[in-house]
Amino acid sequence: MSQLSFFSAESVPPAVTDLTGVLAGPGQIVLSGNGGQQAARISVVVDAPWRAQGLAQMMREAGLVPEISRTDENTPLVRTAPDPQLMLIARDWTRGAVKTVPSSWLPGSRELRAWTLAAGTPEADDRYLLGLDPHAPDTHAVLAAAMMRVGIAPTLIGTRGSHPALRISGRRRLSRLVENVGEPPEEAAALAQWPRI
Repeated sequence: MSQLSFFSAESVPPAVTDLTGVLAGPGQIVLSGNGGQQAARISVVVDAPWRAQGLAQMMREAGLVPEISRTDENTPLVRTAPDPQLMLIARDWTRGAVKTVPSSWLPGSRELRAWTLAAGTPEADDRYLLGLDPHAPDTHAVLAAAMMRVGIAPTLIGTRGSHPALRISGRRRLSRLVENVGEPPEEAAALAQWPRI
């Protein structure tokens, strides 16, 4: 059992804005009616059921209603039900129909946890990747800069391919990421994909 870090996701109260970490990765936010009231929903396609379950738990903790289903390609999809609480995020994270990153956005521990759940994978023993949205290339450099501002300077990789990511390497940066994202979900598959030092 590791000691709970003062900065870890477990030590910070849940908030709807935690899910901006999903948008930093491959997640999407769309406007959606909710009984005549303006609402939005966040969704992301993930590569494993444990990711969908972990994100659904974060959604519930933030007071949102999660839905887990499968895409036409039989890949896990997790999304919130349409919710007016997400309208502010929708406004900040889109320009027209294009995903954008607010210039003031900083990834806190719960945002980093959501991003790791959505699209984090180890690249080697000493490197970890946070996946980016291949359909929103204008967000990549802004997200790299946001990570630098919280002391986890990444390298932007794969920008010309279908799997762009921020590579985090070096013991100090990895330690900071591990400290922030907290413990992995209690599944062997999650442990194998979780950042570690």
